[in-house]
Amino acid sequence: MKLGVLALAMINIAAIVSVRNLPVMAEYGWSMLALFALSIVVFLVPIAMVAAELGTGWPRDGGVYAWVKEAFGERAGFLAVWCDYAENVAWFPTVLSFMAASLAYALDPSLATDKVFLVVVMLAFFWATTIVSLRGVGTSSWIGSVGTIAGSIVPAIGVVVLAAAYLAQGNASQIPFSAGALVPDVELNNLAFLGGIILLFTGMEMAGFHARETRDPGRTVPRAIALCVGVVVVFSVVGSLFLAMVVPASEISLVSGTMELFSRVLDRLGIGWAVAPLALVVAFGGIAHLAPWILGPANGVAAVAAQGSVPARLGRRNARGVPVALLLIQGAAGTVFTLLFLLVPSVSTSYWMLSAVTAQIVIVMYALMFAAVVRLRHTRPDVPRPYRIPGGLPGVYAVGGIGLLGCLVAFVLGFVPPGQLATGSTVTYVTLLAVAVAVLSAPPFVFAALARRRARHQGSDDDADDADVPVPA
Repeated sequence: MKLGVLALAMINIAAIVSVRNLPVMAEYGWSMLALFALSIVVFLVPIAMVAAELGTGWPRDGGVYAWVKEAFGERAGFLAVWCDYAENVAWFPTVLSFMAASLAYALDPSLATDKVFLVVVMLAFFWATTIVSLRGVGTSSWIGSVGTIAGSIVPAIGVVVLAAAYLAQGNASQIPFSAGALVPDVELNNLAFLGGIILLFTGMEMAGFHARETRDPGRTVPRAIALCVGVVVVFSVVGSLFLAMVVPASEISLVSGTMELFSRVLDRLGIGWAVAPLALVVAFGGIAHLAPWILGPANGVAAVAAQGSVPARLGRRNARGVPVALLLIQGAAGTVFTLLFLLVPSVSTSYWMLSAVTAQIVIVMYALMFAAVVRLRHTRPDVPRPYRIPGGLPGVYAVGGIGLLGCLVAFVLGFVPPGQLATGSTVTYVTLLAVAVAVLSAPPFVFAALARRRARHQGSDDDADDADVPVPA
């Protein structure tokens, strides 16, 4: 069965739309509109255009890995897919914390700021989901389809509908409108959250992954991406804005901000009893939404292991085709990052630091993608591309250049402690972030160095063997 525009767009929407990150932008109030506009121009639109061209020109399994490999070789392709695997290690705790905080509202809302409660629940959810994932992609995909509805779509619609109902009752907005409020405060520490916008838009390349399964990819992929861009932009802007209108900025938690909105609105509407069942749905949906992401990137690295870029033992699969070693390594690393919640000043700070690490790693993958589309226009100009970035080479340079510039700015801002959060010592904050980014992105370079070392030793052994062969008289 071939995918049409709507089906392909829904794949992207399901991967991107989530209420978890709305509190990040809600912190800015009305000025978020200017920041959203900037991010859409320098990141969302370029990545959508690049994904459309690469996805239709090279409609192969592996997505970003296949595209970057085509442009820069196996090692660069491995780096791209490894970033997808490694960023999940830091991303998992942010999703888990959202689920744990949502569950707290079904028990006792005060537990949403209890770090010990959050960590215990997060680790229980994480390892339970990892163990379930060992049963294979069939179980994981079924759970994920449920999670897409319960964990993303239901809460997303709920934020917009309930906040609109709250304001329609005549309740005052927490961010009164004024022309001056639209202008963002451009101080460096106030722009730190700008890097977090990338997490709102990651996944736009998903449609390109499925180009082979679409009808007429030259028309379907660009249209699906355009539809997805519209839905994501509307939801992100409206959802963040409504959250800012309902919950005072001083009370917005990056972890439980969405549940705060639900609680506040449902209490005001006289149906506060609905908070607990809604919290259970959101928590379960988050778990289900997590399952495919635990297995997917690990499968990508396992495929690279089959090519020899990663030690083969890491890619060994069980009877159900699951790379057990990679899942266990991922679980151990995710546990370490989850424990960060016990070491930093507040739950929101922990959430933000993990989000910043995730953004830094994923930026590397997107930078490789932007560079690949430019290089392939030079090295493979004759490959048919049903969708081409308009404007010929100048157009590709403009789109790729803007995307790379956006990645660079977001990467730099990612190391700036946000003024809205208590992050402690700036030196400690930057050091922890830099170490985390370095550790997560280092393995491809380590594996490449080990491979070169083995090759040199193999060459030395072959030379020695040749020297021992007697020369015929």
